[in-house]
Amino acid sequence: MPELKVNHVEITSDFWKRYRELVVKEVLPYQWEVMNDEAGIAISVDPQNNGHDKSSHAVANLKIAAGQQTGHHYGFPFQDTDVYKWLEAAAYSFGYQPNADLRKITDNLIDLIADAQEDDGYLSTYFQIDAPERKFKRLQQSHELYTMGHYIEAGVAYYQATGNQKSLDIATRMADCIDRNFGLGDGQIPGFDGHPEIELALARLYEVTQNEKYLDLAHYFLNQRGQDPHFFDKQLAVDGESTDRDIIRGMQEPDLTYFLAAEPIKDQKVPQGHAVRVVYLCTGMAYVARYTGDKDLLAACHRFWNDLVKRQMYITGNIGSTTSGEALTYDYDLPNDTMYGETCASVGMAFFARQMLNLDAKGEYADVLEKELFNGALSGMSLDGKHFFYVNPLEADPTASKLNPGKSHVLTHRADWFGCACCPANLARLITSVDQYLYTVKEHTILSHQFISNQASFDNGVAITQTNNFPWSGEIHYAVKDPDQVAFKLGLRIPAWSPNFGLTVNGQQQTADVVDGFIYLNVSADTTIELSLDMAVKFMRANNRVSADFGKVAIQRGPIVYAAEAADNPVPLAGYEVSPKDATTYQFDAHLLNGVGTISIAAQRAVPDDPDQPLYSTSDGNRQSAALKLIPYYAWANRKEGQMRVWLNREF
Repeated sequence: MPELKVNHVEITSDFWKRYRELVVKEVLPYQWEVMNDEAGIAISVDPQNNGHDKSSHAVANLKIAAGQQTGHHYGFPFQDTDVYKWLEAAAYSFGYQPNADLRKITDNLIDLIADAQEDDGYLSTYFQIDAPERKFKRLQQSHELYTMGHYIEAGVAYYQATGNQKSLDIATRMADCIDRNFGLGDGQIPGFDGHPEIELALARLYEVTQNEKYLDLAHYFLNQRGQDPHFFDKQLAVDGESTDRDIIRGMQEPDLTYFLAAEPIKDQKVPQGHAVRVVYLCTGMAYVARYTGDKDLLAACHRFWNDLVKRQMYITGNIGSTTSGEALTYDYDLPNDTMYGETCASVGMAFFARQMLNLDAKGEYADVLEKELFNGALSGMSLDGKHFFYVNPLEADPTASKLNPGKSHVLTHRADWFGCACCPANLARLITSVDQYLYTVKEHTILSHQFISNQASFDNGVAITQTNNFPWSGEIHYAVKDPDQVAFKLGLRIPAWSPNFGLTVNGQQQTADVVDGFIYLNVSADTTIELSLDMAVKFMRANNRVSADFGKVAIQRGPIVYAAEAADNPVPLAGYEVSPKDATTYQFDAHLLNGVGTISIAAQRAVPDDPDQPLYSTSDGNRQSAALKLIPYYAWANRKEGQMRVWLNREF
């Protein structure tokens, strides 16, 4: 019997339909204007202060490379990827909201990209315009394979969405160019890109073409990483070691762990370095391990996952605890007010979690995917779709961000755009493709692991309709239509935040054992299922090894992590104490922040001391009863600018 496949998934969730329609109506047009330098917006200084903060120029770079304009390249060497991720997001949007005007723009963009591509398949506009003699000569920082990987992903998505053969041809010519230039053969480059991405892109290209050489090339890049720890230094010696030769300022400074290249992947015990590099590499590892059966890569996937999730992840799903290199640091180092938590890293964790689900039917992967979708990644975009966070702190204060250089990377308002604009389009492509993240099919088992209302069809004739008011309600209804009475297993995730649940099948209450986060039902006819999840307000504590959160609690209801914001509460927010014994009230407010559930908690508030009082004293200070109002973390910074805090002082 052939393995099951998903035919089509239509999102019907009010929560996610609003975001997906917002991307089509506001985000894509807005980002297209920005990339064409037509938006008239203020571009925020890049959080790493690399200096590209005047305009996007991303489309203009392609036009210059295509010979349609004259001029020099502007922006980062990976500026092209802003366009490619935007194109990928647009491609996914056609699956639920066809748009003839947008389709004309994207078809013309494919033509432009084809014109910019060189005859041998190479395409990276920085090198084509300003440094053709340096192609593949400084891979530590050039992002050439990273850039082409993002086009390959976009080209595959566009071909699948529209049937545009040219978009796929560009991708295969690109991959063929890379295949000719890289490897261990005579005249080939025995190296890899300093920023992983090409590995997962080639796996996607293999899926659509079934051409084994693309999978082999992805496998090569993963196995070659770290084999020669001097590879980057050798390239620098030939290209010129002077920092004046740097393509990106300061990129000679990090050690090899930053690039995950200090040793072969199979020998790397924990993920270290730049957070986005880590999760893109992990996604590629999981992809390739599934198709090749490489046990070393598979073991590394599990090692890296366990360390990230159990020791280096914020409660919102964000990763990357330091602004220095946008990087991971060490286990349990999770500061809240200086953290980085880049939006791209949360998007990448969603990619990684999805691929881990394809490897193993474990609810923990779907739990993290859900955490990213409703918290860490979603925080990266404002409710109007036109303002964005690069950095996602769990504690913020406008005064601190303005006056403390160590916190200057923490914005307390979302920016119009960034000189390094990887995050806005990355989040857009996740939102427009979220229908691909709801089901995982393994042999003859359908795993339904995300509670996002949808109508899904499968190639065995089965149709599943899921309805709910999630994430505000935990009542999940399934209607399974099985006209041919095909026997299959349906796995339903029981989230870690809901160890208690109720189950009714065809009107009869049932009990079921939870196996690795799932309950399984044997289905062979039309079936109705009611799953009731525990949506009680929970006071969460961090592992007591996390010093930043010791003596604090965070509030969670269902998958949503909550935050206190100055718009609702007198500041300073650091003066509040709450207790798990305190009364909480949940209320849905349809008129607040496009409709959100709010939580009110009885609290104690320290009365601010008189400014003339001594800086230090033996006094306990004065406290008063107060009510602390919390909103979903993803929705903060959509009103007036002010303080925000996720972790609250615990009253003992």
